[in-house]
Amino acid sequence: MILIADGGSTKCSWCQLDDAHNRVYFNTEGYNPDFMDTAAIVASLNQHLPSTLPREEVTDVHFYGAGVSSAQKAEVIAAALRQVFPKAKAHVTEDLLAAARALLGHKPGFAAILGTGTNSCLYDGEKITYNVDSLGYFLGDEGSGSYFGKRLLRDYLRGLLPDGLQEIFKETYSLGSRNDILDRLYNQPLPNRYLANFAKFAYDHNNVSYCREIVLEGFETFFQNLVLHYPRFQEYTFNCVGSVGYNFRDVLTQVAKTHDMEVGKIIRSPIDDLVAYHDEMPVR
Repeated sequence: MILIADGGSTKCSWCQLDDAHNRVYFNTEGYNPDFMDTAAIVASLNQHLPSTLPREEVTDVHFYGAGVSSAQKAEVIAAALRQVFPKAKAHVTEDLLAAARALLGHKPGFAAILGTGTNSCLYDGEKITYNVDSLGYFLGDEGSGSYFGKRLLRDYLRGLLPDGLQEIFKETYSLGSRNDILDRLYNQPLPNRYLANFAKFAYDHNNVSYCREIVLEGFETFFQNLVLHYPRFQEYTFNCVGSVGYNFRDVLTQVAKTHDMEVGKIIRSPIDDLVAYHDEMPVR
């Protein structure tokens, strides 16, 4: 039996796959080694994994995770997986490879993630060959949930939300004082997830021109700062996974076409296609 996990910063989607190709899906919270250590991941897994999961029967865990940018970061998660699944080999790599495998299978092309954070790459059918660094939510992650959430929250704190949105925003998220919000951002865990939580507001109020404009501007910035820096990017179709890309796929398609890039596959979550990718391989 193997486990396949697509681990974003907010949510982790799992599939249990056995020798008979039976699939059992479940979710836990996300595990990003930039924000959680091994002990915290172990505690969360023990709390959120299904009680029916036969941990002793798991032979391999294929974990694709946000924030897995180095061998040291991968080991933070791998060490947790070895504790929780004592008989399993832990294979931990970046979530970007999961996106590429889910979107493109064994074919070369361009793949992107637009969820809590942003990432993108060129893929040769087996491995990632080129990546323009998204730089994370402090410096980059253009077009992501945290990027839009940061814009909304900043405008709210400055009193700049138009068309009656100021009070609606405050009530929707039960926001406290300015100091409470800044404390949550600067002194408490998972600030990227906190910011990304506000992106849904733009989707829920997409009939307001302000919300449509910030999404359009965010995706245009994503293209200007990332996509347009890939060599011969117009030779590829634009393929994307993630809730932000999926929910705003009409705007994303519009921006891609302005840069003469045809849109291919846009999906909310890679887990089904990722499981299909592994299901073609011998169960080890």
